[in-house]
Amino acid sequence: MTLTTGGTAGSDGIAIRRRRTPATPYLLLIPAVAALLVGLGYPVYWQIITSLQEFGLMQQFGAPPEFIGLDNYTRIFTDPEVWSVVAKSIAFCLVNALVTVGLGLGLAVLMRAVPGWVRMSMQITLLLAWATPLVAAVTVFRWLFDDRNGVVNWMFVQLGRENLDGYNWLGNVWTFFLVASLVVIWMSVPFVALSIYAGLTQVSEEVLEAARIDGAGSRQILWRIIMPLVRPVIAIVLLLQIIWDLRVFAQIRLLQDAGAPISETNLLGNYIYELGVGSQDFAGAAAVSLFVLVLTMVLSGPYVRYLMKEDAA
Repeated sequence: MTLTTGGTAGSDGIAIRRRRTPATPYLLLIPAVAALLVGLGYPVYWQIITSLQEFGLMQQFGAPPEFIGLDNYTRIFTDPEVWSVVAKSIAFCLVNALVTVGLGLGLAVLMRAVPGWVRMSMQITLLLAWATPLVAAVTVFRWLFDDRNGVVNWMFVQLGRENLDGYNWLGNVWTFFLVASLVVIWMSVPFVALSIYAGLTQVSEEVLEAARIDGAGSRQILWRIIMPLVRPVIAIVLLLQIIWDLRVFAQIRLLQDAGAPISETNLLGNYIYELGVGSQDFAGAAAVSLFVLVLTMVLSGPYVRYLMKEDAA
């Protein structure tokens, strides 16, 4: 039996060389990895160090911070208000993400079914909604739900709901989050719809035609052929929506400026802002920020594992 240097021999005596993994791809990745470590790693490192110190207004003016260990975490996370904010943030995040992906999926399927000119009109409309600046979009919704001159109150009054004349939608916690959800969903649906539609365009027409020849109906084709093929795209956009909706800040803040009760409508991003900028408790804000990072990883963990399994398969 003959062996070749650097290889092993098979049962038939033919030498099999071990395939060496080239180092060039890994070397080319070094600049990108270094940029990520600097751009993302340093802020996280700074947050960790700050959360372990007494860092308030005096430290902003040059006073040396004092190391206090886990005292900030104990102080922050024994406050019942924090856990109320966490519960509201998780509920807001999951509900909005699921509704957004559901609506986006419906619009994507609709765009695949309608004629070309209707599809183009829908895509242009979605792009315009997506391109609307955030401040402008929130301002429009504030006008719509204004308690004195809002279109929504006027419409309900015309329909016979006189009790909603002058109703302050942003003054009640439940209706505040209803309006906030409408803003977030309205601005997020275009991305989801267009992303899923892009996935739907990759479904082979030959596969669909073969299913029709075999007697499959429209519903069977949708759920047993199209949906399994675009499931990875749906999983990715759902993961992104969960991450984005958990970190919502500007929409809530702009709606709060219209007269909403701030302490009752804060989500995690707004609570961090109130701690850091409002109360000058930068160490406490850093501790909550790290908690949000961990919470994001926990919520997105199942979807990341699913995507890895799909990629391995």
